[in-house]
Amino acid sequence: MAEEASAYVARLVDPDSPHEPWAVVESDALIGLVCVTVDEDNRNGWFWYWMTDRARGRGVMSRAAATIAEWALAERGLDRLELGHRVNNPASGGVARRAGFVKEGTQRQKFLVDGERLDVDTYGRLKTDPHPAFDPLPMVTR
Repeated sequence: MAEEASAYVARLVDPDSPHEPWAVVESDALIGLVCVTVDEDNRNGWFWYWMTDRARGRGVMSRAAATIAEWALAERGLDRLELGHRVNNPASGGVARRAGFVKEGTQRQKFLVDGERLDVDTYGRLKTDPHPAFDPLPMVTR
């Protein structure tokens, strides 16, 4: 498990990777990740996130997602962010909306998970969209 985790992180932080990951840390423990996979040619980013079970339900991921989305659009120079989540995960949609994303549609039967086709709600956020009200998390680069 530790080797898999190390390989996962190495892929994300590789200088040639299109991924720009941000760890969500609490008391020196990793509790989540927010990442933008950048399409430089189109100045777009695929936005994705995850959080450990023990850290869910406290609004931390919403704050982290909003913080990184603001950074990506204002400082990183992207014009559009996109994300999708399985419709059977409404909490992820709540995170997206609180981070300023607008639901753009539903892709029917997009993913095949354990033999079952699942729909995916898609969201976008433009540089010109209204900014959400939120308490930003501190961003630390190393």
